[in-house]
Amino acid sequence: MSVLRIGLRQCSGARPARVSSGVRMNAWLDAFVPAFALLALGALLKRRLLRDDAVWAGMERLIYWVLLPSLIIAALSPLDLATLPLGRIAGAIWGALALGSLAALALSRVLGLAHPAMTSVLQGGIRFNNLMGFAIVGALFGAEGTGFGAVATGIIVPFVQTVTTLAFAFDGQRGPPRPLAVLRQLALNPLLLAVGIGFGIAALGGLPAGLAPTVQTLGRASVALGLLCVGAALSLQSFSDRVGVQAATGVLKLVVMPAVTWGLCVLLGVPPLATAVAVVFMALPTAATSYVMARAMGGDAPLMAAITTTEHIVSIVTLPLWVMLVAP
Repeated sequence: MSVLRIGLRQCSGARPARVSSGVRMNAWLDAFVPAFALLALGALLKRRLLRDDAVWAGMERLIYWVLLPSLIIAALSPLDLATLPLGRIAGAIWGALALGSLAALALSRVLGLAHPAMTSVLQGGIRFNNLMGFAIVGALFGAEGTGFGAVATGIIVPFVQTVTTLAFAFDGQRGPPRPLAVLRQLALNPLLLAVGIGFGIAALGGLPAGLAPTVQTLGRASVALGLLCVGAALSLQSFSDRVGVQAATGVLKLVVMPAVTWGLCVLLGVPPLATAVAVVFMALPTAATSYVMARAMGGDAPLMAAITTTEHIVSIVTLPLWVMLVAP
């Protein structure tokens, strides 16, 4: 079924045909083994073959500014927005993100963390590795899963980028943030720009012939390269850094956030496939770029590296469990 018809089937309430447990297990293996294998390969390449940090920094910039925005635009642009339950999906995801942000702030206060460490807990609690998400839902649910993954990304990214940018700005040392500076930072965010462009193109009827396959090809390149870069950024040496903070943040991100999202999706009547994709995306470990953001904006970079590493390792267990619970 074409991505253009995602919303039509979901709004009708139709469920996909049931498949055998063997076929479902093969689909899970096809989804999770490549994703985590690429993470492991990235870590191995960083330590054995491509040890130069400049190589990985260049790939990260390419992914962040070109490839990942292309993936978002390619997945959003064919959607029939009029048939999608965007309001209900957004209500569930934004509600969960708002509760998660408040929980991260409360957790930081209870643990007595300073502002830099608080920003790491916040990023660890609400940011997500969307490249891993696209790899998993695309393998499990095909083009429809990728389409809903783009919708989830389009809903999550504006909230997360706004909240984390404001959290870094209100550090209590440099005075109140300048609104124009914050707005400029948000306006120039390539993921936010890609979301706006993707929804705009979808409203106009999609990408023209010739341009569509070009953007799609660039987007597909982002998943493999992105997971390799995430693996290269992980550090096993960070395990011993504030283990209690890591554990609490991991529970918030990998257990509480997807559970709240699932409950809100059910409460708001979000269709089954959209619910499954929303829960999977909210169950993802935090983005590897969280460490880059922490380092660049005065956060607690060592704690952020620790949280990022432990969440990716623990998600090897938690992500398949969430898929087993919510897959339609």
